[in-house]
Amino acid sequence: MKPAAPLAPPIALLLLVGIASAVQARTTPRTSATSIPVYRPVVVNRLPHDPSAFTEGFELAGGVLYEGTGLEGQSGVRRVAPDTGKPMQTREPPVAGVFGEGVSVLNGQLFELTWQSGLAFVYDAATLKETGRFRYDGEGWGLTNDGTQLIMSDGSDTLRWRDPLTFTIKKSVNVTAQGMPVTNLNELEYAGGWVWANIWLTTKIARIDPKTGKVTAWLDISELSREAASDTLKAGRTPTFDDVPNGVAYNKARGTLLLTGKRWPTVFEVRVPGLTAGQ
Repeated sequence: MKPAAPLAPPIALLLLVGIASAVQARTTPRTSATSIPVYRPVVVNRLPHDPSAFTEGFELAGGVLYEGTGLEGQSGVRRVAPDTGKPMQTREPPVAGVFGEGVSVLNGQLFELTWQSGLAFVYDAATLKETGRFRYDGEGWGLTNDGTQLIMSDGSDTLRWRDPLTFTIKKSVNVTAQGMPVTNLNELEYAGGWVWANIWLTTKIARIDPKTGKVTAWLDISELSREAASDTLKAGRTPTFDDVPNGVAYNKARGTLLLTGKRWPTVFEVRVPGLTAGQ
């Protein structure tokens, strides 16, 4: 999600620990103390990603990757060719100085949140021309949709379903893992009937039952984070504490997830248990 004071020790340093010993990802579940299954996704492909993109939103629609980037003065939305990672079209927010957040495509419209400005922008997904905007209370973090309504996170343990025509809240659920609240829900994706959420400043992705809010599985993507950090070092830049995982897009035709992070040089196409093509 956002820039913040570095942790001690810095997360960037933690990501670098054990790079040399990283092993091939696997789908065998590990059972945590809370008995929620933990999976390590299997990487089936690696695609290039713009290492300067501070990724806040990430979604595949109509064969195009839609990406939202953050930071004041660097925010924007872009249409990206998945195979090359090259932006085909970009635009800045209609209001200067905002911090861009999650994006989602629904009914031919691209929706973009802002962090603390209380503004959601709407664009034509094909042209990126602004077609509308909404105001909302609180912060904006992640955004996805279930085919009918938008699903939004705000950094708390709450997911909210919003009407795409009015942006009014239709329902909300609180996300829990074994009865405990799960906060810092960041970039979102809806796939296979679940909501998938990056947990900010961690290498975990939660698989959430949208009816109950319960976390039904975790994805452990620590190996992908180590690989991204290693590749960033090789490219001559030291990873920062906030170069964290933040990007989940569903390739429905292949039944895979596309995973990336802030300033990562790679998009990892992965297979995870329970997702199949066409869901």
